[in-house]
Amino acid sequence: MTDRLTRPEPGAVWLGILLRQFPELSQELTPSRTAASSSSSGRSTRSAPGAPIRLFVSDTIRDITDGVVELEEAVCERLRLPRPRRGTVPERLTRLIGLLDRVAAHPVLAEHVRGEARRMARRCSLALGDTETPVRVRGRCVHCDSVSLRVFPHRETVLCVNPGCRCQDPLCACRTDVRHRHSWARAEWQHLAEAAHADPAELSAAQETADRGEGAAR
Repeated sequence: MTDRLTRPEPGAVWLGILLRQFPELSQELTPSRTAASSSSSGRSTRSAPGAPIRLFVSDTIRDITDGVVELEEAVCERLRLPRPRRGTVPERLTRLIGLLDRVAAHPVLAEHVRGEARRMARRCSLALGDTETPVRVRGRCVHCDSVSLRVFPHRETVLCVNPGCRCQDPLCACRTDVRHRHSWARAEWQHLAEAAHADPAELSAAQETADRGEGAAR
């Protein structure tokens, strides 16, 4: 029981982060505080122009809104519940959190909820200005033999951060774009570990440690 209390269910962690942070996205689209202060001071001065709308924040709001609606509908369908009524994103997130005990009885559904909640929470955090800290892991890049493999938790991706890394594929962008980095999605980690003489458990542990640390910091 103590372990459950100290290490909450990941889906609940990510939904909770999203519930707390989503309202901050709307604040990012409001006029600057300076303009608001001048307006509330009662002075008869012309209003300062609002801050330029950050399109990536607008896109994030739209993506998360659609994602939360689709996730709640999928959960209700799988649990054989009536189609959810309309509601704001925070209202839908609160309802989803309330269903997590029932979701836990369906491992595939629970994993889907966890993955989607994490994806949306991370996108929200990035839109609010959070940065991503890579985690160094052992093993050598299969292309350049450099000890430059890093796990990027937000993207669930391993990247070779060696700017001089080149592969044998003549069509690969590494030959024409200096910003290109060879990468491996999580589904490829087992194969990468075998080829790079890395430990697949270490790759997963780096991801999970970042998940726990990020969740505890919120």
